[in-house]
Amino acid sequence: MNGMTVKVLGSTVDRFTRCTHYHSPRDIIAIKFRCCKEYYPCYQCHDQHTDHPSSVWLKEEFDTKAILCGNCKTELTINEYLNSQSICPVCNAAFNPGCQLHYHLYFEK
Repeated sequence: MNGMTVKVLGSTVDRFTRCTHYHSPRDIIAIKFRCCKEYYPCYQCHDQHTDHPSSVWLKEEFDTKAILCGNCKTELTINEYLNSQSICPVCNAAFNPGCQLHYHLYFEK
């Protein structure tokens, strides 16, 4: 653990950052949204709990810590996450590879 408690907003259902929308054993990441710099488990949680549209992280910002592993609570850079092969590089917890289908909602292509 990185020693810091990061607050995750939205419809979280457990301490691993799973939410009411995505709650499989591998749904254990939260994403810091570029628009508000707040962590949410998913885009649906962000949309339901904010009054503004989300914005994607730009490629030149991919060294920003914006991904939270819900297992070990380590903040990863976007590059670390995108290059992780859906495994936390710190604790080896498995992330949901299906999240890749939503990358366009969070990250510039």
